[in-house]
Amino acid sequence: MNEENRRLVYSSDGGATEPQARVRPGNAKHGHPLPPDDGVVRIARERRRASTASIIYGVPERELASTAKALKQHCGCGGTVKNGAIEIQGDHRERILAWFVARGKNAKLAGG
Repeated sequence: MNEENRRLVYSSDGGATEPQARVRPGNAKHGHPLPPDDGVVRIARERRRASTASIIYGVPERELASTAKALKQHCGCGGTVKNGAIEIQGDHRERILAWFVARGKNAKLAGG
């Protein structure tokens, strides 16, 4: 056998080589990168099968429930709080952005 072609293909020795990264709530379960924790509220759109949802990241934990309730009333639709993010049914990104800006929050649209 040629020495150049010899390389390790599999080994059960050693296990994980890097420490686990800190996991923040959000969209990590879908494989999307999490937004930075920099105080900016990010409003994204997510499509699931036949429905669309507006996802809001970056709202402080203590304000999630009250903000979600106010946004649901403002948009006239349903929604929930999941994994540290607010999910509002439908594509209401522009309306939500205007709501945050009117309250003096630093907010921006995220995604494409």
